Amino acid sequence: MRGAAKGGRRARSSEPAPARAEAHYGPRGRFRTRLVMLGMAALFACVAAQLARLAGSGGFEMVAAITEPMARSYARPDILDRGGRLLATDIEMPSLFADPSLVQGLDDVTERLGTVLPDMDQGELRRQLSDRNRRFIWLRRGIAPKLAQQIHDLGLPGLEFRDELRRAYPLERLAGHVLGSVNIDNRGASGIERTIDETVGVEPTHGAPSNVGLPVRLSLDLGVQHAIEDELKAAMVRYESKGAAGLVMDVRTGEMLASASLPGLDPSQPSEVLDPARIDKIQGGTYELGSIFKILTVAMALDSGKAKLDTVLDVTKPLTAGRFTIKDLHASGRPLTVSEVFLHSSNVGSGMLALAEGPERQKAFLEKLGLMAPMRTEAGPVAAPQLPPQFGRAEQITVAYGHGMAVAPIQFAAATAAIINGGTRVTPTYFRGRSDAPASTRVVSAETSNSLRGLLRRNVSEPIGTGRRADVPGYRVGGKTGTAEMPGRGGYMEKAVVASFLAAFPMDDPKYLVLVLLFEPKGTSESAGEVLAGRNAAPTAGRVIARIAPLLGVKPAADVAQLPN
Repeated sequence: MRGAAKGGRRARSSEPAPARAEAHYGPRGRFRTRLVMLGMAALFACVAAQLARLAGSGGFEMVAAITEPMARSYARPDILDRGGRLLATDIEMPSLFADPSLVQGLDDVTERLGTVLPDMDQGELRRQLSDRNRRFIWLRRGIAPKLAQQIHDLGLPGLEFRDELRRAYPLERLAGHVLGSVNIDNRGASGIERTIDETVGVEPTHGAPSNVGLPVRLSLDLGVQHAIEDELKAAMVRYESKGAAGLVMDVRTGEMLASASLPGLDPSQPSEVLDPARIDKIQGGTYELGSIFKILTVAMALDSGKAKLDTVLDVTKPLTAGRFTIKDLHASGRPLTVSEVFLHSSNVGSGMLALAEGPERQKAFLEKLGLMAPMRTEAGPVAAPQLPPQFGRAEQITVAYGHGMAVAPIQFAAATAAIINGGTRVTPTYFRGRSDAPASTRVVSAETSNSLRGLLRRNVSEPIGTGRRADVPGYRVGGKTGTAEMPGRGGYMEKAVVASFLAAFPMDDPKYLVLVLLFEPKGTSESAGEVLAGRNAAPTAGRVIARIAPLLGVKPAADVAQLPN
């Protein structure tokens, strides 16, 4: 002990640390430690018991607030006519939506909103707004700004607006069938609008985009389109017809300068597509077109070499095919040359030309012209041709003068353009300067084409021609009439016809083709009580040409170039 104290330091205990702690705290310290541990165990036991109770009770209901993403709109390029004039564009318009969880006074909101939007289904509105689990519901998209302001002034909680892109057509119904329509999200649904989605592409957006790409320029000419629609409307009144249609095509390129079908279609009202009366008669329907088909029949006969313009046919006797007898409406009482068959529009003579070719040659010629298979344009699919089940004797004769085979007017116009333009086939297009147009295919010789030009011109310029009322001084118009009885129950309807006139100008160097159709015209004082195309469709085509020729830069000429007789 003495040694341990020497040096002034306290001696260390030789007992271990736990023993020293137990000696320091004693029984009371051990008690406190055990009490804390017991409390913590009890706490964990309570938590576990509560979790077990909740899990086993089945009374707990999880409530989830459903947030619906706002639908995207699509930014679309402008659509312009060939001269750069606007046909369709995007504009921002307010759309109304609701957050049902914030709506206060359901009955009051439903009633007050109904005063501004009376066409809204009140029951459906109430049902939607009563669903408090939803946070977003579209109520009305694309509202006019004035109407949106009226709704805003109601001051209804839970109702808000969001600006969206909507398609606008500043010229309303003009070229409506060609332009087509878009759906509620601004996606193309028909016509050129749908083609834009499929070929050019559109941009999804939640607001106004900074760049939507270059505008889409069509082959349509706004002035020409307006002129033909205006004249067709006047013709429907003048001849009391139920419908009308017309087109203007560049015979060299197939570009469509105009395409009109009446009653028209408003692109901003897609529901009108469901109206059967508003079908696009240019490429959405097929019709037996009557005697304008004789252009093809005579071209076929001349091109094969089996007939010439001065070949004489004995048309004094009717043709028979089984139980059918084919006569001429105005019998000549004498044999006719091929030229006269065309000018007098002889059904018998046309049938004789077709029979001389035979069924296989006739079908092959129509196929070469593109009339035996479906086709498509940028405005959508063209109605498939309605072909006879077989080309027997009766079918050969009737098809020769435009019955027994129904085609879309645009398809027939393209076939005839090839006969007129020098003999090369064209593909109809609504895009200006289309770079992917197929290579031209020769369908008739240049000599045959030149002969038909002469016949078409004579049919308008000579007194005996059925198309003389389509003549426009200075513009060397040529053309052919067609009056086809419309099929009905049990056969053809004698007084219900499609009156058509196919014209081209200037015939010494054809550039443009005009096709006019009047559906079920009446015999009025303007048509001398007749329904024949020479009395209604032909003068209508003449009025169209008189208006559009200056717009297209065709200058009137005092001297008419000589064409073959």
